[in-house]
Amino acid sequence: QVHLVESGGGLVQPGGSLNLSCVASGNTASINYQGWYLQAPGKQRELVATTTFGGKTNYADSVEGRFTISRDNAKNSVLLQMNNMKPEDTAVYVCTVRTVVPHSIRELDYWGQGTQVTVSA
Repeated sequence: QVHLVESGGGLVQPGGSLNLSCVASGNTASINYQGWYLQAPGKQRELVATTTFGGKTNYADSVEGRFTISRDNAKNSVLLQMNNMKPEDTAVYVCTVRTVVPHSIRELDYWGQGTQVTVSA
């Protein structure tokens, strides 16, 4: 089992900045990647950014150049630095981790409860 604790959501003005943190605990030895998806009302969950244990990153086109994701392997955490935020960024941001089951090719995904981010003047 992997447990996720998310923090950093809130209200920010357009053009402002906000940071999100996600800390994983429990069975964290086999985490393949960790990152953030967004959940907007009436829409399916969409990629924001992820990063692997080795530091390879993946960003949604809509946030490329504005958001930066980084990982602290020792703390099993990721930090999402969001800059130049837009009203369209408003959503519930959900942390996720993907784990590899030892001695198999199976993968298991875990999801946090989500944290609200609102961009408004």
